[in-house]
Amino acid sequence: GALRGAPAPIATAPLTGFDVPWGSEVVIEGVIESRKRQIEGPFGEFTGHYSGGRRMPVIRVDRVSFRTNPVFESLYLGMPWTECDYLVGPNTCVPLLKQLRAEFPEVKAVNAMYTHGLMVIISTAKRYGGFAKAVGMRAMTTPHGLGYVSQVILVDEDVDPFNLPQVMWAMSAKVNPKDDVVVIPNLSVLELAPAAQPAGITSKMIIDATTPVSPDVRGNFSTPAKDLPETAQWAARLQSMLANRA
Repeated sequence: GALRGAPAPIATAPLTGFDVPWGSEVVIEGVIESRKRQIEGPFGEFTGHYSGGRRMPVIRVDRVSFRTNPVFESLYLGMPWTECDYLVGPNTCVPLLKQLRAEFPEVKAVNAMYTHGLMVIISTAKRYGGFAKAVGMRAMTTPHGLGYVSQVILVDEDVDPFNLPQVMWAMSAKVNPKDDVVVIPNLSVLELAPAAQPAGITSKMIIDATTPVSPDVRGNFSTPAKDLPETAQWAARLQSMLANRA
């Protein structure tokens, strides 16, 4: 639906009557059997690592429906970037952006593309000192963030969170580790996170790379040296002159 820009058409599964995407190549219907577990895995995961074997629920398949000569669709995944990484935005950036904006309309953009949301870069305006850290803590406790968000980088509203050189500049110029790095121990994360110990539990980190505002007055942040609006035009003209010099 997100890729189409409109709701996807729905059909009815023949056995269970559940909604399924219209035009599916294969529809598998069954029952999750109560109190049954079997070892599953290891599998290559989106984190770029193989997961271990885990006791997982057992599904009893009761009916398989398929189109004539069905196409088996699959995606290669592993260490970014792989095929699935280009489709991950609607499942990571969009939920976090909506959930954060419901309480913090100052949030401008959310980049959760890398490792599917385990690390998130958030661009936000600020109401008052300490506001960015509050946004970071909320990101970790949204419905999506509870299981996925383990690291948050906060940048100002004029920094593009999808432009990594801008993000690295903000981190190098605006972060004082003593005041701007917060580590919170023993929070939940999905079990596939390789650094979790034990599985499902991790420390989470907030890096506040925003400019301090009152009453958080510290550092020496004068007027930033930014390009003038006509800079790109002049750069293009100079490049043209150099190219034609011969």
